[in-house]
Amino acid sequence: MSLSEKEISEIVEALRRLTPTQQEWVKSAIHAFGSACQFDRAADSDVVTDAVLASLGDRLLSHHAGSRQALSKDRFEFAFEAALNAAGIPAQLVKSRTNRGHDITIREIPVSLKTEAASNIKDESIHVSKWMELGRGEWKLPLLRDLFLEHMQSYDRIFSLRRLKDADANIRYELVEIPKSLLLEAANCELEICSTSKQNPQPGYGYVKDTDGQLKYSLYFDGGTERKLQIKHLRKDLCKVHATWVFGSSPT
Repeated sequence: MSLSEKEISEIVEALRRLTPTQQEWVKSAIHAFGSACQFDRAADSDVVTDAVLASLGDRLLSHHAGSRQALSKDRFEFAFEAALNAAGIPAQLVKSRTNRGHDITIREIPVSLKTEAASNIKDESIHVSKWMELGRGEWKLPLLRDLFLEHMQSYDRIFSLRRLKDADANIRYELVEIPKSLLLEAANCELEICSTSKQNPQPGYGYVKDTDGQLKYSLYFDGGTERKLQIKHLRKDLCKVHATWVFGSSPT
């Protein structure tokens, strides 16, 4: 529903009362909303409706009106929750921001949310730099693999918001669902310790391959100070792209 003439007049009057700096911020936001953009969703997406697509797109436009940095994970979480609820899809973020399990509940289904925005990001493969912390327990790859499988018992779906490399001065985002069934194949992964590494404990890999021996993805058990699990080289063609957002970058 469009604003009435009275509402527009009230906004103009309110704009005049702002400081010059505040007026510049509003101006940047208006220019961002007027930029050329293309928002698309998968026709069979059960999560990204037309309303969710538009709402998330507007939040991305607003964010980049004042920043060249990718939307952070916490802002994505709040934006996703707000867009879903506004579209009539019940969603609620977990109360604890340090929860080790799921991040949000959508239609009573626990969901894990990820983001990816590395400078060397690749369109066709997914990398999650920190899936989970591995703790200070015994460092044996089978045990660490089992920790990963146990961790996934606390959520049923996984979504990642990816800031892809700009193309022709256009900013690009996509929302990808990583099938949980694909990650559960790690139960039979090929484990390999990096025996030449000087790290203590030594890192290792868990390779998940298809029947032809082609890599689907790898688990990387990072033995550094963080002791974390990464997901590397995850083939996007094995996942589902629910939505994409492409829009012009801010000139400032």
